[in-house]
Amino acid sequence: MAAGKTTLGAPLAASMNLSFCDLDAYIEENCHKTISQIFADSGADAFRQIERDMLHKAAQTDNVVISAGGGTPLFFDNMEFMNSVGTTIFLDASEPVLLRRLLEASATRPLVAGKSREQLAEFIHMELAARRRFYQESKYTVCADRLENLSQIQDTIGLVKTILTNN
Repeated sequence: MAAGKTTLGAPLAASMNLSFCDLDAYIEENCHKTISQIFADSGADAFRQIERDMLHKAAQTDNVVISAGGGTPLFFDNMEFMNSVGTTIFLDASEPVLLRRLLEASATRPLVAGKSREQLAEFIHMELAARRRFYQESKYTVCADRLENLSQIQDTIGLVKTILTNN
């Protein structure tokens, strides 16, 4: 939810000579449908099952950075599974930063499209309140507010590389 999973994950993977897997893109590629189409055609429960299956499939790849969607940790045993097979990092972005990022990208995000600034702020607050306990099961937490320019992204990549090499 605009925390910067792809903004950080793709260059992190490249800098460490690892593969990168955006789980949502991986699902779309394997299902030949957009996430929105899967939700519309099959419903949320079916999407979450597909998501779980694709997470397990992606995790079979050696040396991969997986960028999981914001809802992924909430369902099934996904958070426990991710912790058992890899190093999990919660990208913790503040509500004001998430609000700004989502306002900038609302046209491309079906969950937030058409919401007013106030509705979006409330949505973010409620979603984080419901999700935080799952996110906090991650092995590490990194502040994601500072992913605004190349220098900040590189600094955060350095921090995450330190975490990964000391793990």
